Amino acid sequence: MTSSGRRRAGIDVGGTKCLGVVIDSDGEVLQVERQPTPRDPDGLIEALATMIGGFGDVDAIGVGVPGLVTREGVIRASPNLFDVRDLPVGSRLSERLARHVFVENDATCAAIAEWKSGVAMGRSDVVVVTLGTGIGGGIVADGRVVRGRNGFAGEIGHMIVDPSGPRCPCGLHGCWERFASGSALAARARDLVSAGGGRAILARAGSETGVRGEHVESAARDGDAEALAVIDEFCRWVAMGLANLANALDPELFVIGGGLASTGDAYLPSIRKWFGRMLYAPELRPHPTIELARHRELAGAIGAAHLAEVEADGGH
Repeated sequence: MTSSGRRRAGIDVGGTKCLGVVIDSDGEVLQVERQPTPRDPDGLIEALATMIGGFGDVDAIGVGVPGLVTREGVIRASPNLFDVRDLPVGSRLSERLARHVFVENDATCAAIAEWKSGVAMGRSDVVVVTLGTGIGGGIVADGRVVRGRNGFAGEIGHMIVDPSGPRCPCGLHGCWERFASGSALAARARDLVSAGGGRAILARAGSETGVRGEHVESAARDGDAEALAVIDEFCRWVAMGLANLANALDPELFVIGGGLASTGDAYLPSIRKWFGRMLYAPELRPHPTIELARHRELAGAIGAAHLAEVEADGGH
């Protein structure tokens, strides 16, 4: 088996669904599969094995999973997979399938996808930020994937930006993802509706509990002032985190991925505006560019399919 085989499989394990792809040696997507994410560890392993079996003959298999993932493919903790702790995904799948399975953090997989065949091709210093239910991150520095000492690098959604802020599923308060994720956008809009505002948003959602980010976007595109204000405040929080990351890592490019990437045009102008105001010494330095991911929701799965190749190249 080689990492340059014709068919490579990758699966992105999300909080609600598992999304799998098969790519060819040119990185083109040949097959896409989706199924709900089981809540229990045994069910998750069985679901992944079944999905992989449905791909037929493949030369390499990779899986991207959320949370703290060790270099040995063990999920130590995952805020959005509540029942999963210390789960050796890599070894259990390898035993179940009688072949090696590469395992990596899902956002790192998304970064690999954009670096290998997306908007970050040819760049050596990149941060990919996935904005979905939570916030994930993947980092490429000096042309190498950054994993950290234990494999935990990139958990940027849990940078604390307001210690008195809302409680995060991770157990802490004020994590960045409580302010700048897709779920945070919806929560901000629901707060507005609950306070008696946001009529245009409510009209699109039908009920306060049904308010989602797309309802805010729809109202904003029609020029609703309250929806535009919600998005601008949301973008300020996104930009705050990006500015902190820019100060720490000095990348040449930020790639915005995750669920919000599909409608990112509604957010980019405001994110760029606030980012320019929050960056340290903005007038004295080149600014990182901020772009939308090319692979959108498939990025994590495509990156997982590239894991064997990256491993063979020593992280390059």
